[in-house]
Amino acid sequence: MKRLKALLLTGVLAMSMVFGGCTNGGGSTGGDTAPAGGTSSGGTIKVGVVNNPPSESGYREANVKDMEAVFSKENGYDLKTAYSLKNDDQLQAAQGFITEGVDYLLISAAETTGWDEVLKSAKEAGIKVYLFDRMIDVDESLYEAAVVSDMSAEGKTAVDWLLAQNLPEYKVIHIQGAMGSDAQIGRTAALDEQFASGKMTKVIQQTATWDEAEAKNIVESVINSGDDFNVIYAENDGMAKGAVAALDEHGITHGVDGKVIVMGFDCNKWALRELLAKQWNYDGQCSPFQAQIISDLIQGKTTASSKKIINEEKGFDAKNITQADIDTYGLGE
Repeated sequence: MKRLKALLLTGVLAMSMVFGGCTNGGGSTGGDTAPAGGTSSGGTIKVGVVNNPPSESGYREANVKDMEAVFSKENGYDLKTAYSLKNDDQLQAAQGFITEGVDYLLISAAETTGWDEVLKSAKEAGIKVYLFDRMIDVDESLYEAAVVSDMSAEGKTAVDWLLAQNLPEYKVIHIQGAMGSDAQIGRTAALDEQFASGKMTKVIQQTATWDEAEAKNIVESVINSGDDFNVIYAENDGMAKGAVAALDEHGITHGVDGKVIVMGFDCNKWALRELLAKQWNYDGQCSPFQAQIISDLIQGKTTASSKKIINEEKGFDAKNITQADIDTYGLGE
């Protein structure tokens, strides 16, 4: 047992070095009455957030900023954060926060599996867990609630839109996100059904791990191979951008009235502007704003009617998107 404790403490120290984005919101609220929901000494609520790094995408940048704004010192929180695209790093960070004794642990997991022991450890320590953005495969008794997008619904909405285009044939370049993530699994599933049914042809299906440059490389490899395609289904906006860069370099038209249909996800403002300019065809919404919902649950301002709280989302078509849509639903600038 002493050896285990020593290892855990070592993990905490290592985490502070590995996760350069880790911050302490720190400090007390000067004697103010602490919000409901359980606090540490000093009247603040200690929250540990395990998330993907803001550099992952425009979506994630907005998500991280939202978390930091809501769980701020001014709002009565002592915020600690850890960012990684690697599940093992996230698991280490979460265990470190448990050892430090946070009051709440918030998780957007890199992968859906591998979290059972960490969440059991949190429960034994009396730490309440909230999932956000992504689901994980654990018994629901191990977390308070999950504030998430329905990734499967996002995929189905996108594929239904694609089917409604009534193309004579569908030859699809499918660029996947980080494999094993809830977003990848959900956005892939509906398209896989079409491949399996024979309604669509899989030209290539490969992960770019949310990376723009890697997505460009994937599309370039298909172009250089001479394989024909007329759809690019990229599981986030950044990868769609990389794919379009490859098309442009080879003089291949895209968007409304172009040879290739371009589809992305997340609804960054710059991506929606591509729809408005008819250069892309479709973008699926994915809301990054879960922090206030979780804060209200922690402070007892609201109660969860079910374990899963779903953000309502939609898809946007280049043929009818408006500037008002961009102003209302777009992320970033």
